[in-house]
Amino acid sequence: MAVYTHGHHESVLRSHRWRTAENSAAYLLPALTPDARLLDVGCGPGTITADLATRVGSVTAIETAPAALEAARAVASERGLAIDFAVEDVHALSYADDSFDVVHAHQVLQHVADPVTALREMARVCRPGGVVAARDSDYAAFTWWPEVPALSEWLDLYRRVARANGGEPDAGRRLLSWARAAGLSDVTATSSTWTFATPEDRAWWGGMWADRVVGSAIGERAIELGLAGPADLERLAAGWRQWAAAEDGWFVVLHGEIRYTIS
Repeated sequence: MAVYTHGHHESVLRSHRWRTAENSAAYLLPALTPDARLLDVGCGPGTITADLATRVGSVTAIETAPAALEAARAVASERGLAIDFAVEDVHALSYADDSFDVVHAHQVLQHVADPVTALREMARVCRPGGVVAARDSDYAAFTWWPEVPALSEWLDLYRRVARANGGEPDAGRRLLSWARAAGLSDVTATSSTWTFATPEDRAWWGGMWADRVVGSAIGERAIELGLAGPADLERLAAGWRQWAAAEDGWFVVLHGEIRYTIS
């Protein structure tokens, strides 16, 4: 069983609440129809879920623990949206075959113990003619300027912690191979990025990661594993703030995407 690397610290939720259907699921939007039944796997705080709910007929959103759904329920309530929430394991979904028209997962497969089994389950509950879609970042492909050494150290530490937790931080490049291993053929594979380069974006992205390094489950796990100490984490956080203050600062997050139509 994989451990969710990020945890649910405020800094993590701050990051996840920024996500919208437009900036995180644009590759999927053309496949949505007003009457579609959509399953959102690993909905997190629910901002993408809520956006998708305005474009389809019904949404079921799942997470692995009841507490993880609290923020998503609040977002749905604030927006006046009727979304069904449930605790589920993507490796063994309780839904019948062909239950949904669209099955979507954003930044989920990098955290699960067996992404191939997860994709098989996602395909199983999707009807013939329906769409299975997944998008995951690829940490090894992150790139930035200026070359702040602490950010390279942060990236190495994050990847080591994620793998110790049973996940795969470089999931973006593996999505197509996982889909093929799951028996999905004729998969459409694409990519897209998030770019943080304006002063406002740098302050938000750099400040958020500075807080996550020292305050979230990532730092706690790094200390537990003996990979870093509190002083190391403070130094990495300072590196994030240094990057954010650079007038020519630029950071790009690469994502892999897959979309498959069930035959």
